Amino acid sequence: MATKIRKNFAACLLCCNIVAGTMALTSCNDFLTIYPTDRIVGDDFWKTKSDVDQMVDGCYQAMLDYNVMERTIVWGGYRSDELVKFTDVIDNTLDNIAAVNLLPTNRYTSWGDFYKVINFCNIVLNHAEDVMAEDPEFTMGDYQVVRAQMLALRSLCYFYLVRTFRDIPYSDKAFEDDTQVEPMPQLAPDVVLQNCLNDLEESRRYIMRSGAFGENDWRNKGYITRDAVHAIMADIYLWRAAMTHSTADYQQAIAFCDSVINAKHAYYEQHKTVTVTSEKEEDIYHLYRGTQALSSIFGEGGNSRESILEWQYNGRPNSNTALENYYYERGNDDKHETTSTFMASLLFNSVDKTGKKVYMSDNDYRFWNNVFDANNMEADQLSVRKMVYNGSGYFEGEQGEQRGKSTSRAFREFQQNWIVYRLTDVMLMKAEALVETAANDSDQVALRNAFDLVQVVNKRSMKETATDTLKYDDYKSKSALERLVLDERERELCFEGKRWWDLMRYCYRHMEGVNISVPMADQGTWPALYKPMLELIVRKYADGGGDAVSYKMKSEPYLYWPVQESEMKVNALLKQNPVYIQEKSTSKN
Repeated sequence: MATKIRKNFAACLLCCNIVAGTMALTSCNDFLTIYPTDRIVGDDFWKTKSDVDQMVDGCYQAMLDYNVMERTIVWGGYRSDELVKFTDVIDNTLDNIAAVNLLPTNRYTSWGDFYKVINFCNIVLNHAEDVMAEDPEFTMGDYQVVRAQMLALRSLCYFYLVRTFRDIPYSDKAFEDDTQVEPMPQLAPDVVLQNCLNDLEESRRYIMRSGAFGENDWRNKGYITRDAVHAIMADIYLWRAAMTHSTADYQQAIAFCDSVINAKHAYYEQHKTVTVTSEKEEDIYHLYRGTQALSSIFGEGGNSRESILEWQYNGRPNSNTALENYYYERGNDDKHETTSTFMASLLFNSVDKTGKKVYMSDNDYRFWNNVFDANNMEADQLSVRKMVYNGSGYFEGEQGEQRGKSTSRAFREFQQNWIVYRLTDVMLMKAEALVETAANDSDQVALRNAFDLVQVVNKRSMKETATDTLKYDDYKSKSALERLVLDERERELCFEGKRWWDLMRYCYRHMEGVNISVPMADQGTWPALYKPMLELIVRKYADGGGDAVSYKMKSEPYLYWPVQESEMKVNALLKQNPVYIQEKSTSKN
């Protein structure tokens, strides 16, 4: 891992990135001293509780970095069936990615910004304990909470990297100057994921419970809390289970999903902040109804009651410019002036009950709310509306009526939070795991429980008068319910950086011979990809482009990105994703 911890090491430790970053996470009126770079690792810095708090906030601030957010969107969404590049955007790198020419020289293959966050966490873990001897106000309880947050944030970063590159360097050591740099080999997923689960198991014992900061305090969603830890653990167990077909891991995923769901329910029952007006399951889960979901979850400042973890953007001094650059389209009611990089694929522009499109009903408010021109079958470019609308209105879906089309936001005040986990995501994780624990089609208890969760998520977005809601008799088999969960996750979580990894899990569940204890480069052969997963991906390609993509993506290594060429040059222990060695060789001939 000589990654970004090499000759430009000082850039990774710029104190202005860490200490000044706390201004975005604390009050906008706080003006913090910008210490010289060497002070953050020097003996004169780690003296007070305030020093530790600044560094912890700096780690969260590093997750707001443009490059981190950009990769979250591209890694998690662009390779899937939900996003395509706007036709008037000239970007050969994105064209190559779409064509599965993931060259080791392209900039999206850089993992350095995630390793920067990991190293910041390691620095805090290396120094925070000693501050207790310097400052009596920094207690053992304070230290345990800090340690818990850093272990969890580090684990989340490693989980992003495993899903993107598979075999990655792992370190729990803090690199604080150039003399400590050492090359590190990649570890296979089983080692990295188990390390993460071990850290998260410790973290959940000491981390702040959700809601502990007080009602309506942004820190309940902006900091990693117990619910967030449990959501990450559920996600990791679900991922590993897909790769290994482990029933025990699916059961763990269910258990941690239940921990989140039950904690959410208990909190709102205790605080009575939500009035349950009926016995409808949407109300029992305290979900927003209909159009309220869009405005409450993605507008109105974020941190809704359904949220579990959000990266906090307040517009000043920080803006979510990556989200703006990739999704945002400036315009007005009469004219769209395209400036974004990505748009929704044409799978989003009409209703289709056969599964060839995303939405099954025009009574689904998400059909109207997630993209512009959803009901225009003639549209050839669909701007993303979810997360980048200005909150001044939304589609009602009545007779195709469209309201509040304006999306204008000031660049400096593009303050849309990025949601890492929210309640319906966790509910659908549980549904996915329940389906996989069913022994066969006759296990109607597990399958019915999974369907009920999907139905709750689906029905909350349907018009009250709708009669075309989901019916269990249409999905009683294990395979049908597996696909229903996958489709509902796309309807509910589209453009949130989830879809590609959902498709990867779907693929892995139907692959045999996957070996997660050995790096790909050390394996002679790799399992073939699941064709129905490829058929979903290529739906977004026009003019036969999907045929070439489907033909090219033959085996497991194609699911992952190559290691950036510059990293290979500085770390002799790294091994390239084997299919991209072949690609590079082929391209020269």
